[in-house]
Amino acid sequence: MLLKHTKTLCPVCGRVLDADVEEEGGQVWLHRTCPDHGTFRHLYWSDARMFRRYEAFETIGRGIDNPQREGSIEGCPENCGICSNHRSGTLLGNIDLTNRCNLSCEFCFVNAQACGYVYEPSYDQVMGMLQLLRSQKPVPAPAVQFAGGEPTMRDDLTSIIRKAKEMGFQQVQIATNGIRLAKDPAYVGELKAAGLSTIYLHFDGVTQETDPYVSQHMKAVKNCAEVGQGVVLVPTIINGRNDHEVGDIIRYAADNIRTVRGVNFQPVAFTGAASDDDIMKERITIPDLVGRIEQQTGGIIKKDDFYPVPCVVAISDLVEEYTSRPQIRFTTHPHCGAATYVFVTDQGIVPINRMINVDRFFESIKQMTEQLKKGGSINKYLMLLESVKNLHTSVKESDIGDTAAFWKLLAKTIILQDFNALRDFHWNALFIGIMHFMDRYNYDLNRVQRCCIHYATPDGRLIPFCTYNSGPVHREKVWSANKRE
Repeated sequence: MLLKHTKTLCPVCGRVLDADVEEEGGQVWLHRTCPDHGTFRHLYWSDARMFRRYEAFETIGRGIDNPQREGSIEGCPENCGICSNHRSGTLLGNIDLTNRCNLSCEFCFVNAQACGYVYEPSYDQVMGMLQLLRSQKPVPAPAVQFAGGEPTMRDDLTSIIRKAKEMGFQQVQIATNGIRLAKDPAYVGELKAAGLSTIYLHFDGVTQETDPYVSQHMKAVKNCAEVGQGVVLVPTIINGRNDHEVGDIIRYAADNIRTVRGVNFQPVAFTGAASDDDIMKERITIPDLVGRIEQQTGGIIKKDDFYPVPCVVAISDLVEEYTSRPQIRFTTHPHCGAATYVFVTDQGIVPINRMINVDRFFESIKQMTEQLKKGGSINKYLMLLESVKNLHTSVKESDIGDTAAFWKLLAKTIILQDFNALRDFHWNALFIGIMHFMDRYNYDLNRVQRCCIHYATPDGRLIPFCTYNSGPVHREKVWSANKRE
């Protein structure tokens, strides 16, 4: 059954092709035909019911006010740099600080060690990329992540972090393998003192078999705990290799809740050479992964506890209406990712869905926005206060956790825009997210044009994550054009 049309790439030559997204046998598949290389059929999502549920949250963004070029559908994704066709602003800017690395992992989507040259932008080039992200209109990029290669191999990392905070980035992150953090506790303290918000730590499992560097990773977490540095675990999940440990990874995170703020699972993307047999055996989609989580947590965290990223656009709409100021908007494609929160209590892990009716909550937020729109010159604060009083219908009565405290936190955040309240919320909750980046086998140009994670490059462009790393592989072009002599 045909679900929609899109455009994709030939997995052999990279030509842009028309494609059909179809439901077959309860799964969703991507079909296309290349005139030179024939017909291809690859798995898109493994659960058609979940696909349709997420589709209902689709929200088309407004794009940005200062695109870098005029767009043409024919030029996507080769002629890249955020253009007038792109529908989402930058939520997270990525900057590759180096392609040097102190490890050589089998699955590395950047393939850092294989280049044969060094890519390492100068300090001034990095400052230019940061300024590019902060100059975006109508809302500057609120967060930046320094990646690579291994960013801790740069001697000026703390200076770069400090400058990013001075420029106004609310969130400054590094993506790291944790080797230096495990060896040098003082260095962790230096990063935190410079203003580092979060460490995105590569963490593929809790055993030596699934993560050969697990002892170093756990040591890095311990060192972060000693200085109060927040960590998000980032496991690359491969079917048949480490998918049996997703529940254990969540339990490890819960056991270290004062330091580990979240787990951001990343199903493997086949950005290197891969055979059809590799893809069939090792592919794992978002529905597969949330199913593993439900099974391995004994049904405590359920498949339906997860929501797509654009579900929170309703909150942006409310704040925009209340403040009359543009807000960051999570208008990514509904099939790019999934997320939920769980509370870690004396009784164990409690998903937020047991404390709040999430669907009713978002519906209440939408109704509040509509009431504000109809209010005209009426005091918006009083109107919002009255609306929030009715929001309690979405909060469940529960003997697990403090629902009254949770209700007060919601009200304080929404009415007063007190983001310290959100910070307190993160200290008492564990974020569980899944972001499935694309490869040339499941590439969907509709997803590319809605991407919210953009790489800044030394030549002054912003490039969507999956375009940078797969498809035309802009990463290789950017690195080779700026290699260090």
